[in-house]
Amino acid sequence: MPFFLTELSIFVIVLLLLVVLFIFMGVKQVPQGMEFTVERFGKYTKTLGPGLNLIVPFVDRIGARVNMREQVLDVQQQEVITKDNAQVTADGVVFFQVLDAAKASYEVNDLQRAILNLTMTNIRTVMGSMDLDMVLSERDRINANLLSVVDDATDPWGVKVTRIEIKDIAPPADLVQAMARQMKAEREKRAVILEAEGDRQSEILRAEGEKQSAILEAEGRKEAAFRDAEAREREAEAEAKATAMLSTAVGEGNVNALNYFVAQKYVEAFGGFAKSANEKLIFMPMEASSLVSAIGGISELVKDSMKSSSENLSPETPAEPHTGPWESSS
Repeated sequence: MPFFLTELSIFVIVLLLLVVLFIFMGVKQVPQGMEFTVERFGKYTKTLGPGLNLIVPFVDRIGARVNMREQVLDVQQQEVITKDNAQVTADGVVFFQVLDAAKASYEVNDLQRAILNLTMTNIRTVMGSMDLDMVLSERDRINANLLSVVDDATDPWGVKVTRIEIKDIAPPADLVQAMARQMKAEREKRAVILEAEGDRQSEILRAEGEKQSAILEAEGRKEAAFRDAEAREREAEAEAKATAMLSTAVGEGNVNALNYFVAQKYVEAFGGFAKSANEKLIFMPMEASSLVSAIGGISELVKDSMKSSSENLSPETPAEPHTGPWESSS
């Protein structure tokens, strides 16, 4: 009996151990961001997601453990010959994410190496179809072309290529020096052009200023001429009016007005002689009595004017009769 109990105890213990081992082998825990493929007798059956999963022990086994997070690959430096036969060195990075764990595991061997070689090959292809100037200036275009080509090529592998970035493009040293000289020449040319444009603009502005000055000066001369003409017109009107008044006075028998006019002309003529820079020797082909009589006529006019003014101021006072030096008092 004790022997029987001992065998039974051993059997129970072994059975419990088998159950525990069976459970341990049938329960699989998958971390977040990972997926496991399940193979039954070497054939893919399903994919296990993150968390606890059950499989058939001793029949099913875990095939591949696939990282489903976005990953990055460094593309090593390589020499590229451009369309215009310039040799440059380029490197970059590739960002990709596995979308289908089964395809990534069974459609391609060594996924990362395949993506890396595919990217390097297409870098040479894309950059080789472009000139050096385009390669150096249109990096975004290179990245876009690479992304389109590599993403289409990796689609059967269950992979999504999210980004491809060219990190560095390094031309040879002699080419860099030539580019530096070219850039310096271009900048000097641009500086000369800008300086010439500045001189041209300055000359244009100066010419515009001189033009405006000439216009204003012409406007001033025009205004002055207009004012001079107006003054001469008024002077002529005054002269005509004075002549008309003189004619009226002579017509009425007042000889003194004529004498005043002639005497005024005499005085203006002598004033002109006095202001002249020539010799002041004057020959007078006239009698002194004529000049005296002219002056006498002026004095008569002045007296008549004063007489008229006194009559207007005191009308009650009778005016005394005027007696000249040639008249005798009665």
